Amino acid sequence: MRGVVLAGGLGSRLLPMTRVTNKHLLPVYDRPMIYYPIQQLVHAGIRDILIVTGGDHAGDFLKLLRNGQDFGLEHLRFAYQDGEGGIAEALGLAEHHAAGQPVVVLLGDNLFQDSIASAVDAFRANPTGAQLLLKEVDDPERFGVATISEDRVVEIVEKPTDPASSLAVTGCYMYDARVFDVIRGLEPSARDELEITDVNNRYLAWGDLRHRVVEGWWTDAGTIRSLHRASGLVAADRSNPVLTGADPGLEGS
Repeated sequence: MRGVVLAGGLGSRLLPMTRVTNKHLLPVYDRPMIYYPIQQLVHAGIRDILIVTGGDHAGDFLKLLRNGQDFGLEHLRFAYQDGEGGIAEALGLAEHHAAGQPVVVLLGDNLFQDSIASAVDAFRANPTGAQLLLKEVDDPERFGVATISEDRVVEIVEKPTDPASSLAVTGCYMYDARVFDVIRGLEPSARDELEITDVNNRYLAWGDLRHRVVEGWWTDAGTIRSLHRASGLVAADRSNPVLTGADPGLEGS
């Protein structure tokens, strides 16, 4: 399996900090935000990782991450996204990297308390269709919201004003190689973006969408409030190797 971290976007909800840097380079407690999704992939046994970014600060990712040696990796790959075409468009840039293999995709501003390794292992054992990680949240209107019936996802609605459930679709997605054909067939949304919810709903329509509900905490860090919350959660859990990167041998851990 191949790993993909999506770290583009303008980060407008984090202004004025993002006037001078990409939001994924901002600190979450003791390390840059981008470290956390990379650490998750490494803990899940994924060593071939692509970072998709864009904008004026793309070169700073290379300066910070280098070849991935801080994560115990031999190399990292990078791709550049022109403009702001959405999560699905950014994922489409990973097709060459995937090389026909299934992919684990993490949004660069998402943090999970627990390792995603068991979910990755389950998808590795049956790498067809798609698998999502869901989490009960207090503010589902900020996210894609999944409705479950008889332990199956029956609907996903992006940022609903009146959510049918409190199950948010987290920023961890696992797809087989068909995902790139799906992306090529998408039409831009009203936001003029290719929406990842439309990708997930295509797999749902095929009957090829599985899910797991996250037990530990999960948060994004894309707003002032959630960035502050993420730092507090990490600071309170310093024995957790998924958050400290201890197993891959991060320098300074």
